[in-house]
Amino acid sequence: MTDPAVTLLSINAAEPQTLRIGERLTRTGHFKLARSGAVQIGAGGIAGDFIADMKHHGGPDQALYLYSQADMDWWREQLQRPIDPGFFGENLTLSHWWPELRIGDRVRIGEVLLEITAPRIPCSTLAARVGDARFAKTFVKAERCGAYARVLNAGALSVGQSVAVTPGDSAYPSINEVFRYCHSKGLNPTFLRRLLAAPLAEKMRAEMEQKLAKAEQQTQPLPGF
Repeated sequence: MTDPAVTLLSINAAEPQTLRIGERLTRTGHFKLARSGAVQIGAGGIAGDFIADMKHHGGPDQALYLYSQADMDWWREQLQRPIDPGFFGENLTLSHWWPELRIGDRVRIGEVLLEITAPRIPCSTLAARVGDARFAKTFVKAERCGAYARVLNAGALSVGQSVAVTPGDSAYPSINEVFRYCHSKGLNPTFLRRLLAAPLAEKMRAEMEQKLAKAEQQTQPLPGF
């Protein structure tokens, strides 16, 4: 499926910067700036893009973070402030999303092929970037999380290229379904099995496998029944 209206608007990467989070100073790669010309994309994302917290960000299954200009425009109205490409720490700014953003969707931009793997989970770094310690809760409520992707085929990207999408299996959860589940309190083994059948990012997979084990343990029949 190709929607010629979906376009790559910006390619963003960061040098390390210092950010105050509460009482501490930390190095971050959240302040991403647009790159010009052809930008090479490899298995690890954009060469030279600084990632401070490899425990939660980066790696082959979260090589690139995608966000949409449509969501940024919405946030501009909500926050009443300028929001430029890279503001949310995204590597690729797309014009907008296709009808349903789903785990397993494959995204081709020129010679580069990506696979959607996980939603972005907000953290204290994002809140500090916005300047509101409560922003993570606001971000969750808005359900405009964007998505991580793995790189299936490396190559060069340039601003203005069109985006072609091959939808993932309809049995796989949408990004917003996963995002909601990550912020819910209950355990749902049916949903977890559905999620784990999808090409989920390994960091999130490990977490969801633990949740499934806990859910199955809780539903085991009592001895003698």
